[in-house]
Amino acid sequence: MDEVEHDVTKARQTKTKVGSSQTHPDGTRERTKVPWALSEAFLADLLDQVCQRMNDYKLEVDPVTKEKTFKRFAPRKGDKMYQEFKKFSFYSEAYRPLKFACESIIEEYEDKILSLIAREARYLADKLCSEKPGLCKTSPDRTEF
Repeated sequence: MDEVEHDVTKARQTKTKVGSSQTHPDGTRERTKVPWALSEAFLADLLDQVCQRMNDYKLEVDPVTKEKTFKRFAPRKGDKMYQEFKKFSFYSEAYRPLKFACESIIEEYEDKILSLIAREARYLADKLCSEKPGLCKTSPDRTEF
């Protein structure tokens, strides 16, 4: 959800609006414009591709609690280090469960995710977890899928 929220936030910063038109049975046309971040094309593309970026995360084990978590290690496109970093190719079998979990969540909760984005919700992971009981486990300082 962090990846989805990041992309939506960046898209909201652009003032680009896209439109569509609809012709009614009486022959009149109605044009609508929506921000790019809420457009069907942007959101469909985002949800189709977001899970491909799970290899930008690495599996870390807390030395004290032995709890395993995935943390982003790769810079995002547009970050200062991105140009240098993209020269390298990383692949780890460790990210496969994260990619599978991402794909499963997107498939099962796509409508809910789109609804949260349409309401311009912030903290998408927390909102999704609170609205879909049983999806996430919580600890005092964070929510996890």
